[in-house]
Amino acid sequence: KGNERKVMEGNREKRRGIFLTLAGGMCWGISGCFGQFLFQEKGATANWLVSIRLLTAGILLLIIGYIHQGKKLNEVFHKKADAKKLLGFSVFGMLFCQYTYFAAVQYSNAGTATVLQALAPTVILAFVCIRNLKLPKGFELTAVISAVLGVFLLSTHGNIHNMMLTKQALFFGLASAIGAASYNLLAADLLRGYGVYVVVGFGMFFGGLVLCAIVRPWNLMIPLDGETLLALFGVIVIGTAIAFSLYLKGVSIVGAFMGSLLGTVEPVTAIVVSFLFLGSKFQWIDLLGFALILGTVLLLSLRSPHEEA
Repeated sequence: KGNERKVMEGNREKRRGIFLTLAGGMCWGISGCFGQFLFQEKGATANWLVSIRLLTAGILLLIIGYIHQGKKLNEVFHKKADAKKLLGFSVFGMLFCQYTYFAAVQYSNAGTATVLQALAPTVILAFVCIRNLKLPKGFELTAVISAVLGVFLLSTHGNIHNMMLTKQALFFGLASAIGAASYNLLAADLLRGYGVYVVVGFGMFFGGLVLCAIVRPWNLMIPLDGETLLALFGVIVIGTAIAFSLYLKGVSIVGAFMGSLLGTVEPVTAIVVSFLFLGSKFQWIDLLGFALILGTVLLLSLRSPHEEA
């Protein structure tokens, strides 16, 4: 009976981990839809939204981090090399990733932008292959072909002379995949050493400071009514503090491999929500493109962790 109880408790904990991981991914997907609402209905721009989001969410995550870690939150600044890495990550990882993603949402929709950003593992694969001077394995090559075909169908609907996505949407969508890849590559060592609240919190805070200094969001007059404040809450709180907390807790239970598979719920959520509530239109060939791109995530999750180091 003791062993049966342990098995039951283990299964219950695993289900809890799956639920938390899925909930975190869904929160990320929903946050992009809140951003799309602000662009469509309130006249917001990616410049304005990303500067507000990064700065506010960064402060929020740092507060949560201080509650968990206390003065250890500042240890990253005790080593000059790590402090420089953090500043580099803030601009070339966090800021670049967030800006290109929300710009892609602005020029297309949350579903398309989130799926295009899901090309990040393919970008990381290309980087690792070039750095190590080696060819991709069979299933990796299949993933690359699937990704390229998915982007082709999504952007042209199979007709090379007919562009379905605007140039800006395609540019920022592909740039967001590069941004997400650089985010992961630049943050890997820092995350292992200091944890997510330190790295992501300070990364967002410093990235937000830089962008605020450039775009001066206070000069763009957005109607701060109830809908705007609710959408900002969705982008900043649901899409940052709640999403990170749920997802990371879930991954700590189910593991990184299962987490990467469950993480595909993010683009699926963005597609469904933007279709149901924001009037985004998708044709069957768009959905085929989405499936091919998301298939690359599943294929590349077969790679062992040391291959991405």
